[in-house]
Amino acid sequence: MSGRLLRLVCTAAVAAHAALVPATATAAPQPEPNRDRGVAELLTDLQRLYREAEKATETYNATEEKLRAQRAEVERLDLALARARLSLHDSRGAAGRLARQQYQNTSTDISPYVRLLLAGDPQHALDQGHVIGRLARERAETVGRLTGTERKAAELARKARAALDTQLALAERRKKQRDDVRRRLDDVGKLLASLTPAQLTALAAFEERGIEKAQRELVTSGALGDDAKPSARGDRALDYALRQLGKPYEWGAEGPRTYDCSGLTSEAWAAAGVTIPRTSQEQWARLPRVPLTELRPGDLVIYHPDATHVAMYAGDGQVVHAPRTGEKIKLSPIAGNPILGAVRPDSAP
Repeated sequence: MSGRLLRLVCTAAVAAHAALVPATATAAPQPEPNRDRGVAELLTDLQRLYREAEKATETYNATEEKLRAQRAEVERLDLALARARLSLHDSRGAAGRLARQQYQNTSTDISPYVRLLLAGDPQHALDQGHVIGRLARERAETVGRLTGTERKAAELARKARAALDTQLALAERRKKQRDDVRRRLDDVGKLLASLTPAQLTALAAFEERGIEKAQRELVTSGALGDDAKPSARGDRALDYALRQLGKPYEWGAEGPRTYDCSGLTSEAWAAAGVTIPRTSQEQWARLPRVPLTELRPGDLVIYHPDATHVAMYAGDGQVVHAPRTGEKIKLSPIAGNPILGAVRPDSAP
């Protein structure tokens, strides 16, 4: 959900509240449930909603990747099936021609032995018999190819139907997951719309203090270590990511105008010539891991126990990432979210 959509949610909430209270009403105003809640409790709820939305987004992204691959498989099978049917048509034509030729050359009931005895030119009869035999062998071979092609075409047709069924199932799953993301982002919007400007300011300040504290603890613990020199491809990936600073976050987006967290990291490394998985969970599961003490610019930092957020290490304890709905791609302290670990895309075998 974009910042504009969040503003629309806030506006709609105010309008709906006004519509429920007539101008002449004297009843006391309804209590607002979040007015008296503590800042820490509100931030916990807000971060939980953001995480649930991001997890749903990464699930959607994974299905989108599977659907993209499945579409390519359906196209491949359709093309192979078309070729097989064309070959089948040609084989049937060749079999028909050979059958007609053999019939024309064997249209008499006289056996080849008797025909040889009665022939005025025995050599010609032998040559004719040889031709007839060759035609028979060619016909047998053609029939064999025809049978094999028919089987291949039938198998390809079965696979094409199954692949299309899978594609349709993935499309339906993607639609449900897209709706799930939207519902969760609506929950975020509703919570934000229920807060006063003072609460929103307090939330931002409280969150910032928490990030600063986590960053100090990480740096002083020695867990981060000194920056290693980036690889050439890592440097190119980081350069790509930094050139996207200021662009809006949008769930499911892979650029060039908007990105989500894993859309930014996968596209940055693609620009460096390295193909990596699309989602943060797959990036964590399939890419080589490195300790934080050996981090170098371009490495990916994975966050939360379920690996639902990813950022790119930019050096000096900073990461570049697409944070969440309503925000823009920016540089942030590496400890801005709970760190799960780090991976290095250009160390993959």
